[in-house]
Amino acid sequence: MAEAILKSKANFEVQSAGIAAMTGQPTNPKAIDTLKANQIDFSGQSQQLDSELVDWADLILTMTNHHKQAITSHFSAGIDKVFTLKEYTSDDADETWQALKATYLKLEEKRASISENSTKEEIEACLSEEIAEIRRLEEKLRDLDIVDPFGQNLEAYQQAYQEINSAIDKLIEKLPE
Repeated sequence: MAEAILKSKANFEVQSAGIAAMTGQPTNPKAIDTLKANQIDFSGQSQQLDSELVDWADLILTMTNHHKQAITSHFSAGIDKVFTLKEYTSDDADETWQALKATYLKLEEKRASISENSTKEEIEACLSEEIAEIRRLEEKLRDLDIVDPFGQNLEAYQQAYQEINSAIDKLIEKLPE
């Protein structure tokens, strides 16, 4: 749906691809119905993400952090151009990512300084502040996911459409034509 919404609003060269997509499959009928209900005519076929598409893209936007992680783990060449859609359009997401990286670094530094003779309880007590902060930051980043409506009812597709549409409006403001 994101490809269709973006193409309906701006003149960008866009391709949609899935991590586990079966190339050549028709677009989900519920997605097509949702797009039609919002005056967007779209018919397309799925394609699987491959290294050629990753190389072609200037920017790769995913709906979820899970998808982002899957792409960056399989296609290291694209690691610097993969974002969730909401992350890329959010003003504070970069700050959250930087804070998360810094907290992980602090955790690893503390872990390295812990004595081998420390008990499990002592280790947990030493690292508890960083672990709590990591959980808090990761939860904040989860709010940057757009829930995948696949396998759900038409209402779930409409909700996903609204989320994607709103994020794409922000994306268009952010990107040069």
